[in-house]
Amino acid sequence: MKRHLPSLNALRAFEASGRLGRMTLAAQELHVTHGAISRQVRHLEETLGVALFEGPRNALRLTEAGATLLSGLGRAFDEIDLSVRAVADPQDGSLDVSCPGTFTMRWLIPRLYRFQAAHPEIEVRLTASHRPVDFARDGFDVALRVGTPPWPDGAEVALLFPEQTGPVLAPILDTRGGPTFDGIPMLHTRTRPRAWEDWLALCAKPVTGGMRVDYEHFYFMLEAAGAGLGVCVAPWPYVSDDIRLGRLAAPLGFLASGQDYVALRRARRNRKSSLFCDWLKEEARDFAANSSAPPPRVALQTLT
Repeated sequence: MKRHLPSLNALRAFEASGRLGRMTLAAQELHVTHGAISRQVRHLEETLGVALFEGPRNALRLTEAGATLLSGLGRAFDEIDLSVRAVADPQDGSLDVSCPGTFTMRWLIPRLYRFQAAHPEIEVRLTASHRPVDFARDGFDVALRVGTPPWPDGAEVALLFPEQTGPVLAPILDTRGGPTFDGIPMLHTRTRPRAWEDWLALCAKPVTGGMRVDYEHFYFMLEAAGAGLGVCVAPWPYVSDDIRLGRLAAPLGFLASGQDYVALRRARRNRKSSLFCDWLKEEARDFAANSSAPPPRVALQTLT
């Protein structure tokens, strides 16, 4: 079907003006003059036969027709942007990475300076998310996730390291409740509500901790554990530095959870995501080799 569309430049000028609210701002974004934007919008109005803006020049407002057109153009330009990025392969520019928030803060960001030093031409843009990835819908180049197969369709999978989890608490509480954490508040998080249940299913150690306390985010729960407010189950990558520095203790050690940390990327490779995933695998190998989780200080009978 042949499409009868107005000038793309006119549509871009109008979309930027409507989105930003002023033609001067649209001119700055598109690197043209205010007069050029005004002419393109006027040309579009003449082509369509409707007014898209109303009011004085210094306080333009979208008409009903303008608001309708702007809504459709915004979605259309977003789709164009995703399609272009899906096939473009520039050597520099931005790389969009999706990653669970606490893993980003506790493991990725402390190491990211090494990638930036090696590749200053690449801007890594991080988005906190743990939801399932859909590369056909989402604009991410790489997504870091923890879980088990099957992984999303259309994704290449790079294994980073297996997950290990265990109870951690402040050293001041380490000897107070003994190996069963008797009377110590048991901390939970809404973002991983089965952490205690899953860990207890892996071992045959009875735990008789104190009252249940819930936190909205994993990071809040870890801060509470470090402040001596209770004991929580946490993955080794999240707490390895705190245990090494003596801010947290792990008297029952860590057990393999059966999940893996992986880097997912679009099946169609590009140079930026290849460089980033190769770097991630190197960092993961170094972490696994030099930061092994400590064994339990008390006997645990793991279930098989």
